[in-house]
Amino acid sequence: MLKLLAAMADQPQDWRHGYDLMKDTGISSGTLYPLLVRMTEQGLLEAEWREPIQAGRPPRHVYRLTAAGVSLARSIGNDRAQPVGEMLWI
Repeated sequence: MLKLLAAMADQPQDWRHGYDLMKDTGISSGTLYPLLVRMTEQGLLEAEWREPIQAGRPPRHVYRLTAAGVSLARSIGNDRAQPVGEMLWI
């Protein structure tokens, strides 16, 4: 979750596709998508469906941080003195 928060906090107002987040973070799809769902349920992300740019492609979910997600990302960023492996996963 920390990698995902950090990647999204770089541009918190931008909508991001899961595939782009996989490339940016190195998190596998089997881990990333359940994490995106969980973070959305917790109010850290908002998600919506977007119609494809290219005809014939399916709609895709996009995600961005909510105000609560931005706040959490900033607070974790301020606590970086603690090693990532010891931080609490939500």
